[in-house]
Amino acid sequence: MNNSVQPLKILVFGAGAISTYIAGSLILTGNQVVFVARPSSAELLHTKGLRLDLTKAKRRNIKNAQIVEAHLFTVASSLNQALTYGRFDFCLLALKSYDTKSVLDEIRPFADKFPPILCLSNGVDNEAMIASVLGAEKVIYGTVTTAVARHGPGDIVLEKLRGIGISSAHPLSERLAKAMNSANLNCRLYSDAHSMKWSKMLTNLIANPASAILNMSASQIYANKNLYKMEIAMLKECLAVMRSQNLKVVDLPKTPVKALAVAVKLPLWLSKPLVSRAAGSGRGGKMPSFHIDLYSGRGKSEVQYLHGAVVREAKKENIAAPVNRLLTETLILLTHKQIPLNEFANQPEKFLTKLK
Repeated sequence: MNNSVQPLKILVFGAGAISTYIAGSLILTGNQVVFVARPSSAELLHTKGLRLDLTKAKRRNIKNAQIVEAHLFTVASSLNQALTYGRFDFCLLALKSYDTKSVLDEIRPFADKFPPILCLSNGVDNEAMIASVLGAEKVIYGTVTTAVARHGPGDIVLEKLRGIGISSAHPLSERLAKAMNSANLNCRLYSDAHSMKWSKMLTNLIANPASAILNMSASQIYANKNLYKMEIAMLKECLAVMRSQNLKVVDLPKTPVKALAVAVKLPLWLSKPLVSRAAGSGRGGKMPSFHIDLYSGRGKSEVQYLHGAVVREAKKENIAAPVNRLLTETLILLTHKQIPLNEFANQPEKFLTKLK
C-alpha cells in the first residue's frame, strides 16, 4: 500500500461479486478484511482463498487472475464471531436491497459497537433503514458503476472498470477514497449524496422490469417502438420526481448519466441509439438483474426498492407515475407467483394494453 494511505480494518457482509471485488482489491494493497459469510461460502473461502480476474483493468497491467491466499484475510460464519476480531474502521455492505432488513436485524444487538456502514446497495431507501438502527452518523452513502461477474464464492471477474462514488459528508470519506484509489478502484467523492444515489438508480431502471416481465433482452425491448416509448415514459417519471426534490442528475464514475437524462428529452428516433447503449453498457451480455432474480425462482425482487421507490416518492409529490407503478405491481405479482411466469412472456402488446 502507498505509504501515505493508512491501512483500514474492514468488515464485509457476504461474498458477493461487488463485495469480493472491492474487498479483494483492498486486501492486495495491505488492508485487513474480515468477511461474514454463510457457512458453505466461508468454508470455500477458507480453503481456496479469493480468485480475482482483474485483467480488464488496463492500468493494473495484469495478464492473469490473481489469487488472494486465505491467510491474508479472515472469514467468520457469524456476525458475533466477526466482531471478536477487534475494532473495525467501517463495514462494507453491497447486498441486494431486499436483504437489507435481515442484515440489520443481525446488526441491531451490536449497534452500540458497530462501525459506520458504507452502503453500496442499489436503491434509495437502504441508507435510511441503516440510520434507523445505527444512527445517521454511521451511514456512508455510496454507489458502484463497475461491472463484476461472480463465478462462485470468492471467484470474480472484472468485466468493466468504471468506479465507485462516495458521499463526501462523512468524516471517513476522504480516507476511504484514498484507500480505494490506492487499490485502483477509481473512487470519486460527491457532495450531494441523494443526487448521487438517484442518478445511479436512474441507470438501474433501464429495461430492467420489462425484461423480466416479457422475458426479453434489453436490445429486444428497445427494438420495439412501443416498448421503447414505455421505457422513455418510465425514465421521465423518475426525472420528474428528482426535479420535485431538487435533486440533480450527476455523472458517476465513467458513467455519463447526464447524457442519458438529456437523451430522454430528444425525439424518439434520435434518442434511441443513446438510450439503447446505456441499457446494455453496464451489463455486458447478461440479462438485467430483475430477470435473473425472477427466473432463479428465489421469490424476491428489487423492483419495489427501485421503481417502487419512484412510485412512493411520486405519490408524496403528487406526480403521476403510471408506468413505474404498472412495472412494479406486475413484477411483484410474477415474483410471488400470483400470476403465471409466462403471462406476458414475449407478448409485449398484451402487456402494453395495461397502460391504456
